[in-house]
Amino acid sequence: MLDFIIKRIVQTVIVVFLALTVVFFLIRLSGDPTVLMLPPDAPPEQYEEFRAQHGFDRPLYVQYFDFLKNSIQGDFGDSIRMGTSAVDLVLERIPATFQLAIAALTLSVIISIPIGVMSAYRRNSFGDRLGVGFTILGQAVPNFWLGLILIYIFSVTFKILPSGGGGTIVHLILPMITLAMHSVAKFARFTRSTMLDVLRKDYIRTAKASGTPTSKVLVKYALRNALIPLLTLISLELGTLLGGAVIVEVVFSWPGLGRLLMDSLLNRDFPVVLVGVFFIAVIYTVINFITDMLYVVVNPQIRLR
Repeated sequence: MLDFIIKRIVQTVIVVFLALTVVFFLIRLSGDPTVLMLPPDAPPEQYEEFRAQHGFDRPLYVQYFDFLKNSIQGDFGDSIRMGTSAVDLVLERIPATFQLAIAALTLSVIISIPIGVMSAYRRNSFGDRLGVGFTILGQAVPNFWLGLILIYIFSVTFKILPSGGGGTIVHLILPMITLAMHSVAKFARFTRSTMLDVLRKDYIRTAKASGTPTSKVLVKYALRNALIPLLTLISLELGTLLGGAVIVEVVFSWPGLGRLLMDSLLNRDFPVVLVGVFFIAVIYTVINFITDMLYVVVNPQIRLR
């Protein structure tokens, strides 16, 4: 157990290091933030002073090693645009993004698993075909387009829900549905295919032949075993939703990390982008670790090696 935890910690450090390194060089290829931060008619001396103040006048490899040294100490610098700590800016936005992602994930699981189970149990029926069609449509519709359609229907036409903003459950409804739609389709399709495999097993036929109620066969025997691969998909989907919330947060003006990263990328605010990537990478690897721990809970036959 201890060896497994140590191995995972080392993997987390490597993933975070590689993610920060790639992003560090990519965002610097996008251009000089001095052009965006200062007015076009600013004198050359002001440009040089700004670059020297933020270290952009030094060679790229020097900037990189200074960045690594400061990152190890937990110092990612201040936001170029806001002038405040980049870490503080990101920490302020993470709760809103987690709220949106977890709400979307919960909604996806609640809707998709019953659809997948019933589609597998009543294979080739009208309900099965309807469920398959829904999964295809859900994965084909882009999030930004669905978000705009929902805004037009519920905010512009019927004026039932707000078109943007955050802070209340009412503001959460539209972005939650928009972000969850793709996950609902993915989970439902995966649950159906996994349940079809499980329902062909001998122990399922034995349970049916012994007179076990259908609901107990589906939930206790079939779904419990189908949850093992589904658990991996659901846990990894949380990391996907945290990253995929960028577009949804922009469409609905949701005050989360995704919107902050988008604004920071457009303004070449290097420290904020790097801090955001750092937290996303850490969260993603921690989710994977928790998933491995849950395997033992779902199936006691699995043991960590």
